[in-house]
Amino acid sequence: MSERWKVRPEGSNWGDFGPDDQVGRLNLLTPEKRLKAAKEIRTGEVFCLSLPLDLPGGTALNPNRKPPVRHAAVRKQGLPSVNYPLKLEDERYIDCSCDDSVTLFTQYSTQWDALSHVGQHFDAMGDGVLRPTYYNGYRGGEDILPPGEGSEAVARKLGIEKMAETGVQGRGVLLDLHAHFGDARTMVDMERLQYVIDKDGVVIEEGDMLCLHTGFGQKLIDMQGNPDPHALHHSCAVLDGRDEALKQWIADSGISVLIADNFAVEAYPYEHGDCVACEGLPLHQACLFRLGIHLGELWYLTPLAEWLRKNNRHHFMLTCPPLRLPGSFGSPVTPVATV
Repeated sequence: MSERWKVRPEGSNWGDFGPDDQVGRLNLLTPEKRLKAAKEIRTGEVFCLSLPLDLPGGTALNPNRKPPVRHAAVRKQGLPSVNYPLKLEDERYIDCSCDDSVTLFTQYSTQWDALSHVGQHFDAMGDGVLRPTYYNGYRGGEDILPPGEGSEAVARKLGIEKMAETGVQGRGVLLDLHAHFGDARTMVDMERLQYVIDKDGVVIEEGDMLCLHTGFGQKLIDMQGNPDPHALHHSCAVLDGRDEALKQWIADSGISVLIADNFAVEAYPYEHGDCVACEGLPLHQACLFRLGIHLGELWYLTPLAEWLRKNNRHHFMLTCPPLRLPGSFGSPVTPVATV
């Protein structure tokens, strides 16, 4: 119990890492775990696990998120800072320079979700009042603020910068769902996930960063910035966030983060129509709200997955900090796997 909550959600770990914790299961990425991860480097080869920042392309996949827009910086003379001759500012200089800026949606492409990204209207004080609440009892309106007069929306607590400050480096482990289920739209419950783990002989330990290769990211690459949302939403394996056994396994597994190369890690929107009043993103609720497990989405895992399978490996060193952008609800990320 803390000043922010008297009742924590069932199955949550609120308070387990301290009353004011803001990084959740990243606490399990200890120095010892990083040293163990470094031992997975055997060839020194690296894999870039991010999509180009302008993919998926357009807004068809998610109308709420738009591609980045780049601008040339403008010098004080009103000239664009591209091949700009510095002698215009001091005639002694022979240099020329280029500078630009970018307007971007932090969760448009390869991304991390901050723990402030998804919460729930929850009665944390046990007084019958449902309040916007986030991991470890941090509150909407107090810790997570909407835009106001003269100020922008900001996460005073649980901002993505808290994740960046941990370094986000450790042992990655990859489950190759695409190798078993192909391009077909497959709802992966705990039974199917366990099948892949057992079939490939994958060992998953506390602190591991779990990556799921479904092939979705490769499809985005192949569509070259012109995504077909109907085809994408009906292709590739995706976690069934409504499978209670799967959510329990995630809680028990000790994984520090959960990453996938698809749109939302879990199936969204949920299409079965048997839910009257429930969580729209049950896996986001389980991970971000209850357990403090950051979610990585739209990663590019295919080349790494192919290399690992060819070399009969599943583990690697993974370095993947977000932007240290104070108060943000998410961030682009350029992850690097070293094998």
